Amino acid sequence: MFEGLFQPTHLILILIVALLVFGPNKLPQIGAGLGKSIRDFKKAMAEVGDESHPAAPSKQLPAPPAESTAPAIAPEEKKA
Repeated sequence: MFEGLFQPTHLILILIVALLVFGPNKLPQIGAGLGKSIRDFKKAMAEVGDESHPAAPSKQLPAPPAESTAPAIAPEEKKA
């Protein structure tokens, strides 16, 4: 259905129609806006991809050494 849509003659025809509809002064502004929109979309998609698949695992601090659960007897509290 769309196999011949992007041939050079078709693209030239589309460009001529766009030039007639929008005019030579407005066409560069439309192109710049379209390009900016595509860049922003690609940037947003890359950010979403980075959030779902982290490249490097985050560094975690090592766990503190385990303390014994037995109560410690201070030297003053020793029984005689």
